Amino acid sequence: MKAAAFAYARATSVVNALELLAAHGDRAKVLSGGQSLMPAMNLRLVSPDILVDIGGLHELHGITVKGDVLVIGALTRHVDLLRSPEVAAHAPLLRDAVAHVAHPAIRNRGTIGGSLAHADPASELPACTLALDATIVVRGPGGERRIAATDFFRGIYETALSAEELLVAVEFPVAGQGSTFFFQEFARRHGDYAIAGLAARAIVKDRAFADLKLGFFAVGDRPLLAAAAGRLTDVSITTATLAEALAALADELNPQEDQQASPVMRRHLAGVLLRRSVATLLARPELDVGVAG
Repeated sequence: MKAAAFAYARATSVVNALELLAAHGDRAKVLSGGQSLMPAMNLRLVSPDILVDIGGLHELHGITVKGDVLVIGALTRHVDLLRSPEVAAHAPLLRDAVAHVAHPAIRNRGTIGGSLAHADPASELPACTLALDATIVVRGPGGERRIAATDFFRGIYETALSAEELLVAVEFPVAGQGSTFFFQEFARRHGDYAIAGLAARAIVKDRAFADLKLGFFAVGDRPLLAAAAGRLTDVSITTATLAEALAALADELNPQEDQQASPVMRRHLAGVLLRRSVATLLARPELDVGVAG
């Protein structure tokens, strides 16, 4: 199957891109790396009247540290996240996650802004923005606004972006002292869509969690910042407290059923990931004993 006919416009600046979006509204789609959009168009899942190509906007590329904030331009490619010393130093969770994204050909073209704006619930990077307390920077006719990652994702392929807005950057607080990270996903094969995944950030003090963020993906219609993490913060971690957290997580999950997995399977795998993350982050392998996966 091929995409339906569409018009094409190559934006010459962010201002020009916004003018094009304002003129065409929800009949337009933004093209950045195209690694998610083009397959969706070929399957006729989306059929825009016009593509607004922002791939040549160099002002949306780059990774910089401004004070205690890591700023990543929307058109920064996955491969750039993998290679960046700034990401490795200040947000290594992103580097770990991107290593699981598809295959090299996709990572060479795909962009962080495209991944977030596409909002696939099985995507790795949206969950990372939740775990890292990121802020999504968007620009529209009314100027620039900043949206907390927790407010950005609204459902399957749905975000807080309006049809006339453009995602321009993502801001991450730099990793603080004592921060540690965990990333793991289950997939049929490396590079396939995840069946369940977890991106986690923790601050560990005296073998306990002073802070814990658990960003699950592929277990609902959007990435989930699990409230169950609160059951594990500022307490002594025992098998009993871990069991309470696992029960709380199961209650807040709403997995989807598809050809890859049932809701029961996704709930089970999410629990496995929670237990593994706690065992890894606290360097207590005995907490993961006896769990299948």
